[in-house]
Amino acid sequence: MSQTLSNKTAYMAISHKPVTLVSFGAMLLLALMWGLSIPATKLGLNSTPPLTLTALRYAVAVPFMLLLLIGKKPLPWKAVPTVAMLGIIGIGLGQVAQTIGVNGTSASVGTILSATIPLFIVSFATYRLKQPITIIQICGVATAFIGIVVVAFENTSSDITTTFSGPVWIQISAIAVAFYYVWSVELTLKYGTVVVVTWSTFFGLLAMIPLAAWETYQAPFTLTAVSLGAAAYLGLIVSVAGLFLWISILKNVPAPVAASIQYLQPVFGIIASAILFGDNIGLQFLLGVSLILAGLALTMRNKKAR
Repeated sequence: MSQTLSNKTAYMAISHKPVTLVSFGAMLLLALMWGLSIPATKLGLNSTPPLTLTALRYAVAVPFMLLLLIGKKPLPWKAVPTVAMLGIIGIGLGQVAQTIGVNGTSASVGTILSATIPLFIVSFATYRLKQPITIIQICGVATAFIGIVVVAFENTSSDITTTFSGPVWIQISAIAVAFYYVWSVELTLKYGTVVVVTWSTFFGLLAMIPLAAWETYQAPFTLTAVSLGAAAYLGLIVSVAGLFLWISILKNVPAPVAASIQYLQPVFGIIASAILFGDNIGLQFLLGVSLILAGLALTMRNKKAR
């Protein structure tokens, strides 16, 4: 009981913390790191099927994460089922669903649906972490989301790559990933960030190995330098560095603020797509970015909620 009260007190304290320059810089860096994940995934999918690419990603990540456990307090056996289920949902389901969805959507549709992750994070955090959210922050999140829609729909007139199931898979991924991010905060406060992230990722990898093996058997493929490079970026930068940075941010920044700045992810992603795949960037893109920045400014207003 005392542990529960202590956690609730910690969550409430986070909700009233000011956003420092260091925290803002960390959130901006994370938005860039994660924003490049969809272009990297698209490159990897050119030569590697989705389940296999996801398994390769975490096969790269997990050994480095296990090294970080040296000297850390071990995960108690009583926590193993909870952490394992968290990993299966957030990593096994969430990341596999995202890769399958990216394979079946255009960049525009995938961007819009991936941008719903912060909305689910705010909702889950308000319920689970008991962090209050103000009307101004709600308006900020809504404004930023409108900006994402404006940015993403700039090139929808030529959208012929989206399948029926692709958007469904990305939406499933958004819910699962948001669940993972929020519920992992409570566990990391008890057992430590490195321990929880590493073991949840390990169990997520175990869950996807049979699926990747089945896919490889059904559709043999050849590894290329591009697919290995994509798997390395997704594993080391997005998964290892990104997850640790994100959970650290959630411990110091209110969830509405931390979630809303991640709306910049698709902006970085679309810029990268323009460079890699020749997508156009015009006035509509600039208008959307302006709305996103205005939304971020509103969510940064962290007055004490009633």
